[in-house]
Amino acid sequence: MLEKLQAVDEKYRELESLLADPATMQNVSEWQRYNKEHAQLEPVVTAYRRYAQVTKTLAEDKAMFDEPLDSEMRQLVEQEVADLTAEQAALAQRIPVLLLPRDPNDEKNVIVEIRGGVGGDEAALFAGDLFRMYARYAERRGWSVELIDSNATDMGGFKEVVFMVNGAGAYSRLKYESGTHRVQRVPVTESGGRIHTSAATVAVLPEAEEVEVELDPKDLRIDTYCASGAGGQYVNRTETAIRITHLPTGIVVQCQDEKSQLKNKEKALKVLRARIQDAAQQAQADAVAADRRSQVGSGDRSQRIRTYNFPQGRVTDHRIGLTLHKVDAILGGDLDELLDALITADQAERLKQQD
Repeated sequence: MLEKLQAVDEKYRELESLLADPATMQNVSEWQRYNKEHAQLEPVVTAYRRYAQVTKTLAEDKAMFDEPLDSEMRQLVEQEVADLTAEQAALAQRIPVLLLPRDPNDEKNVIVEIRGGVGGDEAALFAGDLFRMYARYAERRGWSVELIDSNATDMGGFKEVVFMVNGAGAYSRLKYESGTHRVQRVPVTESGGRIHTSAATVAVLPEAEEVEVELDPKDLRIDTYCASGAGGQYVNRTETAIRITHLPTGIVVQCQDEKSQLKNKEKALKVLRARIQDAAQQAQADAVAADRRSQVGSGDRSQRIRTYNFPQGRVTDHRIGLTLHKVDAILGGDLDELLDALITADQAERLKQQD
């Protein structure tokens, strides 16, 4: 690992020189690429250099015990040795995690698709709860949410809702949300007070850039239609809604949120690119060894990942066996404790895979 860290440090110094080179500065795209790589290596290099400094200082402090010291100085050195030893151990644990290969999608915006599953009206209401949970979490993180398409029910839920979350690192945290979410509670439609179990599926897709997924206009069938739902005369009588069919794959996307047909088309194309890229990545994931499927971040759409139990006030994530007794807070957007635990478990699993 030490050799790998030294190589990373050398690469970091090389990038610093390139970024300071006037010739590099004249090429904007090249400078941006070097700057991005430099920023990605910085946490590793900072931790490595600190580890090297701590190790050196620790050796110097321990050598002082061979010299005559008064009681006050000995006490000070002992305390510093204890502090540095603890910091060295913490860095030794953190550095391997920083060296793990980065997911190239981590910094991207995401497209989230939520669909009501088993449970009828109650499943649609739960889908609405999940949509509001993610919207509130995005607000806490300083991210923005753009509604792309929705199929609302009369009771205030969604049969389906598609939206984009724009923010640095959105995919790095929300990618763990893909899967089936289950709720256990007494529905508002239940007069007898019986607890029902309903479900909704969540799919989190990284936004795909145009250069990553090229769309040939000949492969697209684009239909326009009148948007439905709230919005009055304009929405109901003007064909602003867009439906795009990707003929080679059969993937269909639609968008009716904007009053402009052009804006709806732009949003629909973003969703289409994300779905095409996701389908390709899922096919690739299906080809890997079965043990990879056990990883926390596999994103298996069919996997039941979490249960929200209202009578007991708990949320259980089945992938890592974590239960938190704060269902109202979590549905209110307080997701960090859950997501931090999932990220830690995923990192531990990937470290194990490297052994």
